[in-house]
Amino acid sequence: MTAEQFHAALVGGLLRAAEALCEASPFLMCGLIVAAVFRRLVGHAGVRTLFGDDSRTGLLRAWAVGMLLPVDALGVLPVIRELRKAGLKGGTILAFALSAPLFNPLSLLYGLTLSDPAAVLAFAVGSLIVVTSAGLLWDRLFPGTVAVEDPPPAPVQQGAKRLAAVAVAGAREASGGAVPLVLIALAGPLLLGIVVPKGFLSTAVNGENPFAPLVTTAVAIPAYASPMAAMGTVGSMFQHGNSVGAAFAMLVLGAGTTLGLLAWAWRTYGLGRTAALLGAVAGVTLALSYGIDRPLRPAGAEEGGHTHAFDGYTAPFAATSPPADPWARAWTELVDGAEVHERYALVALAAFVLMGLALRVADRPGRVEAWLERPPAEDAEAQPIGRFDVALPAPVLGGVALVGLAAISVLGCFTYYPPPGECLDDLNVMQTEALIAANTGDAARAAEFIPVCEDWAKRAQVGYVLRNGPAGEFRELRTALYLDRLELLEHELAHQAAESKLDDPAEQAIRRELVGRIGRSFGRLRQAYDPDRN
Repeated sequence: MTAEQFHAALVGGLLRAAEALCEASPFLMCGLIVAAVFRRLVGHAGVRTLFGDDSRTGLLRAWAVGMLLPVDALGVLPVIRELRKAGLKGGTILAFALSAPLFNPLSLLYGLTLSDPAAVLAFAVGSLIVVTSAGLLWDRLFPGTVAVEDPPPAPVQQGAKRLAAVAVAGAREASGGAVPLVLIALAGPLLLGIVVPKGFLSTAVNGENPFAPLVTTAVAIPAYASPMAAMGTVGSMFQHGNSVGAAFAMLVLGAGTTLGLLAWAWRTYGLGRTAALLGAVAGVTLALSYGIDRPLRPAGAEEGGHTHAFDGYTAPFAATSPPADPWARAWTELVDGAEVHERYALVALAAFVLMGLALRVADRPGRVEAWLERPPAEDAEAQPIGRFDVALPAPVLGGVALVGLAAISVLGCFTYYPPPGECLDDLNVMQTEALIAANTGDAARAAEFIPVCEDWAKRAQVGYVLRNGPAGEFRELRTALYLDRLELLEHELAHQAAESKLDDPAEQAIRRELVGRIGRSFGRLRQAYDPDRN
């Protein structure tokens, strides 16, 4: 490997880590808020009651709570730290840690629309089997893993001080124990972006490859995948006839585990117990992967010779032709790929971190918390409660906050999946950029915009289902045809670029023909989803 190639590989790994942080930022913010609500409002006793830790339903409750809260594999890290402080059993904590990143209302709707609903429901049941098996095995083999409960924080006076206490707790966590775990988790995509060559996994998950689940397991454990990205990968694998078992392994291990979770388990429970946990989770996942591979394979799906579903878990730059300026290329890809809500979440996360650092530097003794926890009788500025004010217990407010987070994730479906007409308007803009790049032979720029076009086409379908019910076979076929033609153009551009034939007149004619087909297919897609615009 030359110095230029090593430089490009290193920058590519940093790009993958930065993409993971950007994608995880909304979920990480939610995780910090949930951990703070558990600590300052729900309380240790309320947390144990919520998770039913002393009952037989503890593991099932952990799975159900995890399914509702909008956190991912990074956002779950501050939450499990708080669950440990509350004195929950190790099996319950790990069941929550493994299940919470897998599904949320957004990703579940996405999967039910773009994949076989029966398969998605089977995946949900399979994830329940994995987390309950791991939790039961853990509690059976290691019954003495309940932490000595940390002293619960003193109650906070009702009113604005409660909100301030939640913000302070979240900020301290954002600049404290969760930071090294998040950095360790991001080391996974960084290493994959350096070590795994671009396109290496494109043929590794074919439906006829008996080792596809094994390969996926090896990649998924260190990888980071948000619930949406993991479900999108699953949907892509279904559409292209790839291994269903590999898709299940990618969902459970890619979205559910990170190096950060393993590092926390190692530090908390020891290396031997962590190895046993990883072996149990991987073993049960592989067993289910091979068990469901054939029965759930979609009938009539054409086996693809390769797939782009795993492109995000490999190096972004080809080692044989690294970009001339890797830093500029990486920055462009990072900025172009960042969603608007991710940018706002990054700003909020940075503010949380800076607030926490300021508290740690200027308030080491915890004077802010002492002021917040000062009893009302000792507070000279305490105001009398108005006649229409209702004094609600902190656990009630905590429960309302948790229900509100779950409700926001449900309502977020309507924001993330706009009406089909709006999706197609944005798709038209992105498609114009992609097709101009294809016509001019700019394969790199076309490769940036084609996946964005695919994403907006899928969002149009989900947005229609969300507002009108099933899309019907006609619209599904229109969407599938449009996506297939985009993929054909992407493959043709990659082939011509690899063979250095982008300037060949015959190859240019092929691209123009594909571009024309995509334009006509988009018109039919518009007619199917937004007929009033035609």
